[in-house]
Amino acid sequence: MPLPTDSRPTADAVDQTALLYELEPVVEENLNRHLAVAKEWFPHAYVPWSEGRDFDGPLGGTPWESGQSKLDETARTSLILNLLTEDNLPSYHHEIALLFGRDGAWGTWVHRWTAEEGRHGTAIRDYLLTTRAVDPIALERARMTHMSTGYVSPNSRQFVNSVAYVSFQELATRISHRNTGVYSGEPLCEQLLTRIAADENLHMIFYRNLLSAAFDAAPDATMEAVLDVVKGFQMPGATVENYTRKSVEIALAGIYNLRIHRDEVLVPVLRNVKALERTDLGPAGERAREELAGILDALDVAASRFEEKRDARLARRAESAQR
Repeated sequence: MPLPTDSRPTADAVDQTALLYELEPVVEENLNRHLAVAKEWFPHAYVPWSEGRDFDGPLGGTPWESGQSKLDETARTSLILNLLTEDNLPSYHHEIALLFGRDGAWGTWVHRWTAEEGRHGTAIRDYLLTTRAVDPIALERARMTHMSTGYVSPNSRQFVNSVAYVSFQELATRISHRNTGVYSGEPLCEQLLTRIAADENLHMIFYRNLLSAAFDAAPDATMEAVLDVVKGFQMPGATVENYTRKSVEIALAGIYNLRIHRDEVLVPVLRNVKALERTDLGPAGERAREELAGILDALDVAASRFEEKRDARLARRAESAQR
């Protein structure tokens, strides 16, 4: 039930542990819903094993060369970035297990989510190596570097912020996988990433429903949490080596960019939880909502500028190619 109007806590004052326990019935309800609709699938079924052959090394196979890949450089970059992000699953599990706990409905969800996410890295890596889409030595070195850094959530110990973050992040990840598959132009790659994106979508729905419940329980605190997350949002793969260069390449290709982030991630989640339409906010929540609306407007302007620069760049490239 919503907190009384005169006792709505701000994000600084809300009892994170009390809210965690208050929402456990919602977690149980959404866990049962998730288990009812989630479909069992097997990573091995999406990998064209018949295309595989030995690499050089102990087996004396054929060394990798870029010409062996059917994918262009941008598709490979996006797939590698997505894979390295998935590889950090042990760190993600550690973070959410510490925050949500390992008991009750929360604990069951933590383990179920981890088990489902574990399929993604397995399937993508098997696909990439079997089809010789990437340099296996460079990939393994990148994995070691990235996982050795680990991942620490910027929302550690802030339950409401964490729920807000994963509501946006799971949707962003779904879109990144789905768009990478489409961009690749390879039917098998698209089929695999579409399957993975379906998992991410169910995860997003789970967290988004929790965010909606958090708004009902503590509207001001949740609005402030959403504002904090939107202002500082970064994908969990942001610690991957050369991430900025990779993200620019992916943005120019239309796989994931500022326009997609605003229009296909932030706005749909905010619309679903009615963040900008709520009538139960106190002064702190109203201030946060006003600032959030201003950020969305600023992102719209920034996205339009990016699109103009991108289009001009592509036009120059096309003109150079015709000479």
